[in-house]
Amino acid sequence: MREIASQGESPRAAATCARPVRWALRLVVGLLLVGLVALATSAAAQAQSASPPPAAIAQAIAAQAASPAAAAPAKPLPAVTVGNIGGQPVSMPLQVLALMTGITLLPAALMGLTAFTRIIIVLGLLRQALGTGQTPGNQVLLALALFLTSMIMMPVFDQAWTAGIAPYLEDQIDFKAAWAAASEPFRGFMLAQVRQNDLMTFAGLSHTGPYATPQDVPFGVLAASFLTSELKTAFEIAFLIYIPFVIIDLVVASVLMSMGMMMMSPMLISAPFKILLFVLVDGWVLVVGSLAASFNPV
Repeated sequence: MREIASQGESPRAAATCARPVRWALRLVVGLLLVGLVALATSAAAQAQSASPPPAAIAQAIAAQAASPAAAAPAKPLPAVTVGNIGGQPVSMPLQVLALMTGITLLPAALMGLTAFTRIIIVLGLLRQALGTGQTPGNQVLLALALFLTSMIMMPVFDQAWTAGIAPYLEDQIDFKAAWAAASEPFRGFMLAQVRQNDLMTFAGLSHTGPYATPQDVPFGVLAASFLTSELKTAFEIAFLIYIPFVIIDLVVASVLMSMGMMMMSPMLISAPFKILLFVLVDGWVLVVGSLAASFNPV
């Protein structure tokens, strides 16, 4: 009987022990809910106190509308219309494709219509003549070529801006007239550098020559002949730069042969002498100055 009584009292004792735990959990949940409600109330009060009243907002809007800066509408940028071909509208994806294609042609215009081609070729062949491998690096040569190109082409850029771009942005001329006026300084620069033989060659290939005046030369013929003329001039300048370094290589090779040191590479011995000669004569200034002076004035 005692065992049965003890077995019957054990559930009651467990239930009695579980009641304080339940009350404690309910108390914790209640405190959490009260805290969340208090936080939400304080945040709403802060937001309401920080936001200006509707009357203040209306006064600010009225003052802004009454100001002279707001009274004058902002001048919209001029639009380049590429959405009509033959009087028919073109869809927006095709317009975006045409604009993106034009943007991708900008590096080609930089290399083919400016002084960049001659400069970068001469600098690259100069590095080969020195025999220094990849020193200076490609990034350094490109930076030097870009800065030198901007210095040489700055008068052309200024004329193009003054004649075509600035009047177009001020709505004084349309896009077609602005394009013709802005491209005219570049035509003058290219015509001053182009060789007559190259121009006549491409004129014969395009079946458009002969031309009565320089303005009659098509832009494509002029750009192609200008690029080939720049290539020829660049290699001529590089040949003159190569001569002293080749002489140093020949002298060093002859000395090594006379001393019986046939297994030693002449380039290993001549490289310090070529660098020393180039530094002593201040070669970078001479090359950059000669490149800048090699372009004919417009």
